Amino acid sequence: MNNSQSASYNAGQAKGQTQEKTNQMADKAGDMMQSAKESVQGAGAQVMATAQGAAEAVKNATGMNK
Repeated sequence: MNNSQSASYNAGQAKGQTQEKTNQMADKAGDMMQSAKESVQGAGAQVMATAQGAAEAVKNATGMNK
């Protein structure tokens, strides 16, 4: 293999490694976004349940829940 072929081969190797690293980083970012979405959904559900419980407590305290 001459110098030109070797340089071309090395450039191809570097490009392939860069693409793979980019794909891995994109996958990791996607996983992090999904995790954040699930955390926010869980927090929202918890807030809603707490608000509903508070509303029921007020209704019970004021006699409106009969």
